[in-house]
Amino acid sequence: MANTPITSFQEIEAEWESVLHDSPADTLFLTPQWQKVWWDTFGDGQTMCGFSYHGSDGPPDGVAAIASLARSGDTVTFVGSQDTFDYNDFPIRPGHEEGFYRSLLESMEEQKVSLLRLDSLREDSSTLELLPEMARGLGYTVKIEQEDVTSGINLPGTWDEYLGMLKKKDRHELRRKLRRMDSQTDWKWYSLSEPAQVAERLGEFLALMRLSREDKDEFMTPERERFFHNITQRMAELGQLQLFFLDQDGATVATSLCFDYGGTRLLYNSGYDPAYGYFSVGLLLNAMCLKDAIDRGLTYFDFLRGP
Repeated sequence: MANTPITSFQEIEAEWESVLHDSPADTLFLTPQWQKVWWDTFGDGQTMCGFSYHGSDGPPDGVAAIASLARSGDTVTFVGSQDTFDYNDFPIRPGHEEGFYRSLLESMEEQKVSLLRLDSLREDSSTLELLPEMARGLGYTVKIEQEDVTSGINLPGTWDEYLGMLKKKDRHELRRKLRRMDSQTDWKWYSLSEPAQVAERLGEFLALMRLSREDKDEFMTPERERFFHNITQRMAELGQLQLFFLDQDGATVATSLCFDYGGTRLLYNSGYDPAYGYFSVGLLLNAMCLKDAIDRGLTYFDFLRGP
């Protein structure tokens, strides 16, 4: 059965989600909802050139893999970008990898693509394992570069268990910082998840993010700011967002933006007021994000490329 071009994220949403949930590459960044927001924000000047792969012995719904791709000139990339997607890949049902990669290479040949660039692959991705060898076998030049490093931890059942997992020095430092906050300030932390609440407070998140580091201030272009507004609203509508704040003595001094997906909490970005750096407010709020994830029964905390 022939591949079907992807021309709309909504038209194939159900089949896409079915494939994604069966795929080892399953992550929030590969959902059609996340990708649609990205495309609506950054897609100008590019052409969708992806397809759904059916395979000769595909599943009952007919779709065995999704290639979400964009073309600019003679270069094809994943839909997405390194600065807004911490992970990217092809959602593929297990057992269909080789057939899909062959079909992908044939499609690139038919479209006369000069460069296929695939950023943000995990190191255990089947795309990284199988596609380079297949491409080289057909005479293509393949270059692999390490892009960045992400980190995360498996979450225990309780906060006390988590504290017990820390090195003695780290555990002592965290407790010391919490005692200092308790004894010297009036502080609280909380999270927002309703779309209207998130929309009302997102400006504070962006301001603290910019204030915390010069590189974050430079990162937040008008186009990326629009993406943050759009993606937080969509994820809040889907019940997959928690926007955290820490207030100290009546002032909002730290913030963290998290997404929850498939039992995992992703710490997407954060910020704080450097004037309150003595109290380590940014670190403490991120610790509370982790505590909240444990309390909600989530099983993994992904720091992504660093908050």
